[in-house]
Amino acid sequence: MRIVVAGAGLGGLAAAAGLRRAGHEVIVYERAAELREAGTAIVIAPNGLRALDRLDLTGRLRDHAVTAASAGLRDRRGRPILVTDARSAQVTVGMAVSVTRTDLHQLLRAPLPPDAIHTATPIDHLEPAGDEVAVISGGRTLTHADAAIVADGIGSRLRARLFPGHPGIRRIGRLDLRGMLPAPAGLDVDGLIASILIDRRTGAMFGLFPVDRNRLYWFTDSALPHPTPTLEQAKQQMLDLMRDWHPAVPALIAATPAEDVYVDPIARLAEPLPTFALGRIALLGDAAHAMTPDLGQGAGQAFEDAAALARHLTGAAPADVPSRLLRYDAERRPRANRLMLASDRQSRLTSQTGAKAWLRDTLLRAVPPRLAARGLAGIWQL
Repeated sequence: MRIVVAGAGLGGLAAAAGLRRAGHEVIVYERAAELREAGTAIVIAPNGLRALDRLDLTGRLRDHAVTAASAGLRDRRGRPILVTDARSAQVTVGMAVSVTRTDLHQLLRAPLPPDAIHTATPIDHLEPAGDEVAVISGGRTLTHADAAIVADGIGSRLRARLFPGHPGIRRIGRLDLRGMLPAPAGLDVDGLIASILIDRRTGAMFGLFPVDRNRLYWFTDSALPHPTPTLEQAKQQMLDLMRDWHPAVPALIAATPAEDVYVDPIARLAEPLPTFALGRIALLGDAAHAMTPDLGQGAGQAFEDAAALARHLTGAAPADVPSRLLRYDAERRPRANRLMLASDRQSRLTSQTGAKAWLRDTLLRAVPPRLAARGLAGIWQL
């Protein structure tokens, strides 16, 4: 079959590679002029890594395993609130990895021949045309396909065309900063690796993960100022906000060059989609279930989507596509939408302030590490 993938992000490339390995002709159309993945690093949870295994796309990702003995929530000084026995969780459901977005993007596109990917080609519309889908760009039909995968990201234009009554995405009033840098000499971060620091005074958050032996990836989550700050303003505001946190926190933010910091207002899908499949068209990743980053499941769910699509379309003939995509929807939509809503609840929980935050911290400190690991394993199960 001929299958078109709209969007050459991480999820789109994973789906394209998996579908090509299943024997289909795959064409990827990307709006951007250059095929690349901007940003810093990404943490892939064990369920996402297992989905890449099913697609035979893991490569050497396990060389980037996050090996911290414990993880979980800590206060702004680094003192434990909810400590998770990370090693116990890894034994149960596997490891997480932390890798640069650039390296991951290159790994995912490696199985695809160069002529299968077309950049500077936005897909404006997917039009059912008998037993095919017409792929339209700039008012002209580029090709006809037996199936089309919508993987054009959180601001998906195709989603808006397919679901004209859906409210789309909404900002949640939070700002995300992400940075990556060589580990500063003499800076002690051992107790912070794979942990999330939260501040009950301001509701701000800081997370830290190793990328490899020499580099660190950090991210913050705080209230979104108005108007939305520039990169330089956001970095300075975060330094002012976190000046009295664990000493490593402001040190890492200050040491990261501005060109290696990314700033984004956090957004999520305003409400779940009613379906991930419409005839011969399926949605994947952020286009289908954009969620907040609080559970670290954005990429993992996109990879689960890609693995499910490849499995359901393996051996399919053109006439089978609508029924196979309905099976994909039945498998993926309940889990992805459940995690989208759970991520939103987690965001509200960790951003609480005042008396509610004090009560939250008190209750979480009473949770045994093994019980916390069990809850984490429930999210990481595929």
